[in-house]
Amino acid sequence: MHKYVLKRLLFGVVSTIIVAFAVMVMVFTAIDRNTIFNNDGNMSKLKDNELEAYKYRKWARYGYLEYNNYTDFVKTKYSEKYGETYADEKEYKDSINAIADSNTYKDNTTVKEFICEYENRGFDVVYYPRVKRGTSYSNALLLAKKDISPVVRLGNFLKNLIKVETIWDVKDDSLTDRYMRFEWDKRSNMPALVGSGSTHKYLIYFDNKFPFIHQNLVHINLGSSLIGITSGQDVVDIMNTTVGNLTQKDQVLPSDMNKENPTKIRTSDDFHTATYSANSTQEQIAQFGDKYTRCSSIFTGFTRLNNSFVIGLIAVLLAYLLGVPIGILMAKRKDKLFDILGNIYIVFIIAVPSLAYIFIFAAIGTNLFKLPYNWSLAENRVLAYILPTISLALPMMGSLMKWIRRYMIDQQNSDYVKFAKSQGLSKGEIFRKHISKNAFTYIVHSIPADILGCLTGAIITERVYNVGGVGGLLTNAITDTDNGIIVGMTVFYTFLSIIAMILGDVLLAKYDPRVSFDNKRG
Repeated sequence: MHKYVLKRLLFGVVSTIIVAFAVMVMVFTAIDRNTIFNNDGNMSKLKDNELEAYKYRKWARYGYLEYNNYTDFVKTKYSEKYGETYADEKEYKDSINAIADSNTYKDNTTVKEFICEYENRGFDVVYYPRVKRGTSYSNALLLAKKDISPVVRLGNFLKNLIKVETIWDVKDDSLTDRYMRFEWDKRSNMPALVGSGSTHKYLIYFDNKFPFIHQNLVHINLGSSLIGITSGQDVVDIMNTTVGNLTQKDQVLPSDMNKENPTKIRTSDDFHTATYSANSTQEQIAQFGDKYTRCSSIFTGFTRLNNSFVIGLIAVLLAYLLGVPIGILMAKRKDKLFDILGNIYIVFIIAVPSLAYIFIFAAIGTNLFKLPYNWSLAENRVLAYILPTISLALPMMGSLMKWIRRYMIDQQNSDYVKFAKSQGLSKGEIFRKHISKNAFTYIVHSIPADILGCLTGAIITERVYNVGGVGGLLTNAITDTDNGIIVGMTVFYTFLSIIAMILGDVLLAKYDPRVSFDNKRG
């Protein structure tokens, strides 16, 4: 089995890389990059060279190409030479104005440096002359651009995929005491892995928030969001964003943790998330005890990923707890009233569009049981989980009922059932000891996929009930052309699918002794 799992994992890694490459080619090459301007209001406000410069800046921001402007090149050159007063220097002004004349701009020394440097690096240097606008002219534009090839893009993605914090992450000469060790964390009364010189102070720690053990030691980088309120955030950080309200609680300052009678202050800082800040003030150092003074805030509630997982996991449990026994009873009472009613439900749940029955369940839940409809606005967050959970569980339950019924009826006509009857076994014993066990073989393999699938969220359900989950991240990213999230979420989904298949195979082998990973045994 170990060889099989290792082989499948290696195959999964290769498959994930292929999927990532394919998605990058589709997103950045096959799809016209001008689609990012479809809903951009600035396109109608800008003209001529200003419009061209804006387009190149945005293409670079979205990851289509590398882009450098001659004006920025000049500013960098002369700010390093003259400092903050560079804009007053004649050399700077002459270099900036040199590109105004399309006939002589290449004679300027700085222009030659710009062209030479970027052409040697494989960039295309493009010049846009001034355009006359009535009695005035627009500014000339000189830029260097280079499309990022899919191979380079994939290499950069894989290179930055996993990052492990070390004691040399902080670039500050004043920090001389660098270490990574286990210490007793008085804030949680549990051991914690603490670092000095690493980006985070607490690398592994415990607290009272699900999943109770947390780590900042290994970081998975699936890319970054490019637009909207999440711009600049890592995909993993977006999925782990807490959906709730900012809250404060009484806490002891880090500098007072070793005092006998420490003073508590009311703050929203989560001291376990402290990161190093070289620009920490003396007041901050006095409060924190060191330069690990930058903290995330404390919010109530779960993260996006946790919300989707909790709703999905409860739905899966309900579906199996109800769907499996109902499917068995339907098979045992084939063509009787219970089986007929069950089939009516199965046909309804499969035939009716998901959006329709979600609204039907929502209407029943809100009117008859007074359950909250809008998850994000609900005063009682526990009750707000009920409707989306049921909306997910009922169709899954119908699917399980259908397949369990079908498999068990198929098994009733098997030769081993006829043999068991001839041996005098009762109908109940045959169902319980033989038919049920063989019928479950078809269901067991899908259990890991159903559980891990909870991490991907439910797109329609979460959108209808306004749940703060991860279900809509990919669809919203596609709508908004947020390429970073599209690539990152696709890789995440692919990885979950591969792990689910491997776990399904292992679980099936444990359940059914006829299944073996040994080639000699079949």
